[in-house]
Amino acid sequence: MSLKLENPSVVLKQVGEIVIENRPVPKLQDSHYVKIAIKKTGICGSDVHYYTHGSIGPFVVKNPMVLGHESAGIVVEIGADVQNIQVGDRVAVEPGVPSRYSDEYKSGNYNLCPCMVFAATPPYDGTLARFYTVPEDFVVKLPDHVSLEEGALVEPLSVAVHATRIAKVTFGDRVAVYGAGPVGLLIAATAKAYGATEVLVIDVFDNKLELARTLGATHTYNSGGDRGLSEADLVAKQLAALNGIPPNVVFDASGAEPCIRAGINLIKAGGTYVQVGMGKDDVNFPLTVMGTKELTVRGLFRYSYDDYKMAVKLVSENRVDVKKLITHRVKFDDAVKAFELVRDGKAVKCIIDGPEDI
Repeated sequence: MSLKLENPSVVLKQVGEIVIENRPVPKLQDSHYVKIAIKKTGICGSDVHYYTHGSIGPFVVKNPMVLGHESAGIVVEIGADVQNIQVGDRVAVEPGVPSRYSDEYKSGNYNLCPCMVFAATPPYDGTLARFYTVPEDFVVKLPDHVSLEEGALVEPLSVAVHATRIAKVTFGDRVAVYGAGPVGLLIAATAKAYGATEVLVIDVFDNKLELARTLGATHTYNSGGDRGLSEADLVAKQLAALNGIPPNVVFDASGAEPCIRAGINLIKAGGTYVQVGMGKDDVNFPLTVMGTKELTVRGLFRYSYDDYKMAVKLVSENRVDVKKLITHRVKFDDAVKAFELVRDGKAVKCIIDGPEDI
């Protein structure tokens, strides 16, 4: 195998150990697949969680696994029956492919497919390699003015798009978002793009709240000094941040029980609450408040039909500026540094370049 055909990959060998090693160059699995030379990859909290804990819920790393699932690149090979993608196209890669035979796929909820093959979710390898293959209908072409870095961030933006569409956010809505990590920030930006007129973002870090304002938040609240307050006083202070008028849509992107409880107590009667963040398996949930307010409470898992295309459209029309999330960039050979930056809370979003061609 020539050097040009080597497939360097970022591999999680075991908890706390990441190495770069060569993997076989993947072949097209059928005539509808395309091969992509990966150029940019963002680091997600789930990647870091596998690095530090080795599992997320039922997904346990039992064998070495290639990391990464927020990627964009250039198509270098296409199958014989590929119709809409050409060699040389710059694309965002949707990293989860469902079974074409499941009820979930047939009903239009393919993100819920129990047979989903999702990059960097055990036992499946991720995208942090020179080459990656995927069906042609799970890539989205990027307009010429959209960078590959922006293309990599289409993945977390698609989560925000899915959340906003589930909540049916529209013009005039008042929105609160708990948690100003990348997904929370993108939910705030997407909600604003969908027409929300007031968007409150709640977090404990001022730098993240400042970033939220540049992305569309109209109000921010730092809850870092609220420890020791009663739940009623905490909610009252958050309500005051919205000038005393409760939001009709609340997203929790933190997974933290105090935020979940506050969100249910804060929301307007008849409103919609969407749980985005992952936390403990079981929390103390204000069930009576949910019932007496007659809330619509929704879960969220990744993204589904058309969310990726909508995310690309939001970026291409400058409705959401995903570039503002990028705080660090590292070379492929320094990939371990990227995971450490995110693990230690030093990066909002870190992009890994390459690997470069040899």
